[in-house]
Order: sequence, then C-alpha cells, then structure tokens
Amino acid sequence: FFEAKGVRIPVMISGTIVDNSGRTLSGQTNEAFWNSVSHAKPFAIGLNCALGASDMKKYVANLSKCADCFVFCYPNAGLPNAMGGYDQKGSEMAEEIRPFCEEGLVNALGGCCGTSPEHIAAIKAMASAYPPRQCHPVEPLMRLSGLEAKNYKPNPENMRSTFLNIGERCNVAGSSIYKKAIVEGNWDKAVQIASSQVQSGADVIDLNMDDGLIDGVAAMTRFVNLLVTDPEISKVPFMIDSSKFAIV
Repeated sequence: FFEAKGVRIPVMISGTIVDNSGRTLSGQTNEAFWNSVSHAKPFAIGLNCALGASDMKKYVANLSKCADCFVFCYPNAGLPNAMGGYDQKGSEMAEEIRPFCEEGLVNALGGCCGTSPEHIAAIKAMASAYPPRQCHPVEPLMRLSGLEAKNYKPNPENMRSTFLNIGERCNVAGSSIYKKAIVEGNWDKAVQIASSQVQSGADVIDLNMDDGLIDGVAAMTRFVNLLVTDPEISKVPFMIDSSKFAIV
C-alpha cells in the first residue's frame, strides 16, 4: 500500500493473548507475533482484550522487551462474571495497571471490554504520575517465527556452535520420496516427512515444489495450509523456496 500510494503513515498493530497459555488467536507466542510483524516497522505494537490487566502484565512485559517501537495495552476490566458482564471498577482497574507504569512497560494505555469513561479517567489520573516507557534498540538478530520465535545469533569465532539446522526433505529437488508423495497426492506422507524433520531438530523447514510435473502454486498452497494446522510442525518457521514468484 505504501509503495503503491507513495506515502508512509503510522501503523499500530494490536494482538490478543487469548488465555494464560500466552498465545494469540493464531497460536503464536507474543515474541513470535512481534517477529512476524516487525518488518512493517510499526509506530506502536500492543495487546488488547481477552484478559484483565493483572493477567496481561507478563505478556506486555515480554513485548516491551522485544519491541523497538512504542508499546500499548488495552486490557479488559478484569474477567467477565457468570452473566458475561464486568464488575471491576475504574479505580480497581487503574491500580492493577499501575505496575505497568512503575516498571516503564508502556507508552499508551486504554481499556477494552467492560471499560467506560470512568475507567479511562481513572487510568489517566494514575498514569499521569509516571513517565512513559523509553523506546530502546534491540539486538540486530535474524528474527524468524512460526508459532514460536526463532532468534538466530551466529558466533563469528565458532560458526559451528551456532549452526542453523534447515530441514531440506520437503524439497522435490532433494528428496525422491517427498516428490513421489506430492506427485501422487499423498499429503499425509508429505506432512509426516515435515513432522519427522522437526522432531529431529530442524530449526527451519525448507519447502520447494519447483518441478515440471507439479502445479507449484496449488501444491504449495495446499501443503502450507496442511502444515499450519499441526502446531508441532508450525512452531518452526517455513522457508518458501522457489524460483517462481507466484509460488512465493
């Protein structure tokens, strides 16, 4: 959009940690979430909804540590009661949020489900006594993500000690067994090959469908859609390997 329109406007990105598993709706950890969107160079990133402030704090703290942009948080007014309503008062919510300000975790605060002008006024009154979070640079690593973050830091003095394992068995040019499975439409076998690589310690899975006997776009689309339904496979990043831009 920015390239097409020739403009650059601020981008704010918000995610939701659905429960105390610490994962977003898509299943990512919040650091993996940051890794997957940081290329957009957002003005701010944050979390909202699903949890009250006390349950959300540790996830905001982690995001604040990972991100080099502004960080915000819009928690719910506690957790819903049996009728689906929210009982937490504005003053109570503000006190739950106070540690966010004391520890310098956020640049902006707000409220999501169950909040009202009373809640926002109480949060503003509390937060006005504290300085905002200071943005900080992050270490320049190769930051990848599947459902989990993969941050790669090579050791120039001993590259073998930081070797990145890339599974190449899901490559039609490198595995006749995998190619046969794809050509025959044996998707269960192809998924099994991917799974075995992760179980064997692959940090990244290479996926390649470049072959004259294969509809690369259709095959890659179907295979990736199958892989992302298995959290034990999709926890690692996928490397889409093709000389055809339509496949990428």
